[in-house]
Amino acid sequence: MVTDIISQDLTGSLLIAMPGMGDARFENAVVYICAHSEEGAMGLIVNRQADTLMFSDLLDQLDIAPGPGSKDVAIYVGGPVETGRGFVLHSPDYISEGSTMQVDARFAMTGTRDILRDIAGGGGPTDKLLCLGYAGWGPGQLEDEISQNGWLTAAASTELVFAKADAVKWEAALLSIGVPPAMLSGEAGHA
Repeated sequence: MVTDIISQDLTGSLLIAMPGMGDARFENAVVYICAHSEEGAMGLIVNRQADTLMFSDLLDQLDIAPGPGSKDVAIYVGGPVETGRGFVLHSPDYISEGSTMQVDARFAMTGTRDILRDIAGGGGPTDKLLCLGYAGWGPGQLEDEISQNGWLTAAASTELVFAKADAVKWEAALLSIGVPPAMLSGEAGHA
């Protein structure tokens, strides 16, 4: 029931896209929910790397000098909203005063240039995902999509978000809630 979902705070949880949800931007997506309230929700897709943008390109665009930490840092497509804006989902061992949002005991998010400078210089958080754009929902929109079988929800783990290969995150998220991917159908039904 939608009212049950509304009363459940999904902050710090994962959304797992159902097959056939009808939005190609979220096909097989796993979304980490950074904030959820009556005013809406905000999350970051954690299993879709950008094909063409490299960290060094991003540093060039932002006029940040690359350092030892600038190699091998993947850029993710965080979602379809504000795709020119960056967010870093990361472990809580990094805090930027006034700009880091502590999501829960295991995850934090920072959306300012200082974290990029620190990463480029070889510092910053131990675990991190750099995302361009985000997934956003207005009041009641996410709850409606869940009630229409567009998403499943799961507990987030640092291993799934930061350590699993992107190609297996969707399946791993499903298996974490006991759902074999082969058992899912893109068709919704009602008895």
